[in-house]
Amino acid sequence: MKRTPLFAAHEALGARFVDFGGWEMPVQYTGIIAEHQAVRQRAGLFDVSHMGEIELRGPRALAACQALTVNDVGRLHDGQAQYSLLCLPSGGVVDDIIVHRIAPERLLLCVNAGNTAKDLAWVREHHGGAEVVDRSAEVAQLALQGPRATDILMPVTDLPLREIPSFSFREGQVAGRRALVARTGYTGEDGWEIYCGAEAALAVWNALLDGGRPLGMAPAGLGARDTLRLERALPLYGHELTEETTPLEAGLGWVVRLNKGEFIGRDALRRQRETGVQRQLVGLMMHAPGIARQGYRIFHGPDAVGAVTSGTKSPTLGKAIALGYVASTWKEVGTKLGIEIRGRTSEAEVVPLPFYKRAV
Repeated sequence: MKRTPLFAAHEALGARFVDFGGWEMPVQYTGIIAEHQAVRQRAGLFDVSHMGEIELRGPRALAACQALTVNDVGRLHDGQAQYSLLCLPSGGVVDDIIVHRIAPERLLLCVNAGNTAKDLAWVREHHGGAEVVDRSAEVAQLALQGPRATDILMPVTDLPLREIPSFSFREGQVAGRRALVARTGYTGEDGWEIYCGAEAALAVWNALLDGGRPLGMAPAGLGARDTLRLERALPLYGHELTEETTPLEAGLGWVVRLNKGEFIGRDALRRQRETGVQRQLVGLMMHAPGIARQGYRIFHGPDAVGAVTSGTKSPTLGKAIALGYVASTWKEVGTKLGIEIRGRTSEAEVVPLPFYKRAV
């Protein structure tokens, strides 16, 4: 399995490791619930160096990105980022990504770790005359998330963090190392994603740990990352998003800009928007014991009407929650459904998303 530049640091902290898309990654240190609560209440530091980084460069970079993605990169200024999707001609999702406009002739795509090779091949196939550069091996990425994240990062950077809006980024120094610092994240909390050279990762990690501990920050693993993103109803590729699901089915129609011009998947998504989706991603709250897991069938009466994509017991809410696709007939909030758990049907209800919203 692949390892990030911080593997030895995780070992020293007593991390438990799992195979995540071919990467040996820390799933937890002291415990998922404790790490989850640290992020919600104070701050957590994640190593996400397994994520992929692909750059589009040259005079055709912006046009190529516009044709590859469903959102409108033409709306971005230098220093702004955007959530978007790569789609197939069928409208199915190749991956969900973050696009960073560094300059008109240089865009950085942050892609999911397990999809890096696939995404790279897709982008190269549809490069539109842009230069495609895979920077994944040379770039490390750390995610500092939580209400105290800015206070922790400020002493070790020269950047004016409080002047950087959400989904914007700046380039500067962190712990004396060159870095791109973006106000983005995957937890539902305010925070930062820090891109630096792989050789600089340990220095940045240690500086943030040392500065963060007095403020109650904790190193956090993939276990907490998953429960945090699920409370916020943020999709995970391979669960809510696949090549067989479309952005409209996943409730991501807000990123699909059909009027921006041609892009891969536009015709299929336009047709689906006109005719309506046959199934919809919904939030589910359990009213009976048991945790719904990916693949568990969802019922309305005796009829199977969908399947769970993700589920857990919410550390913040203290209740079992899940995401799943159901036939559109049963998508309305308040609809009573059943989830088959170990041969028995447990009562659940469609609830508004997200399950959790941070206080502003």
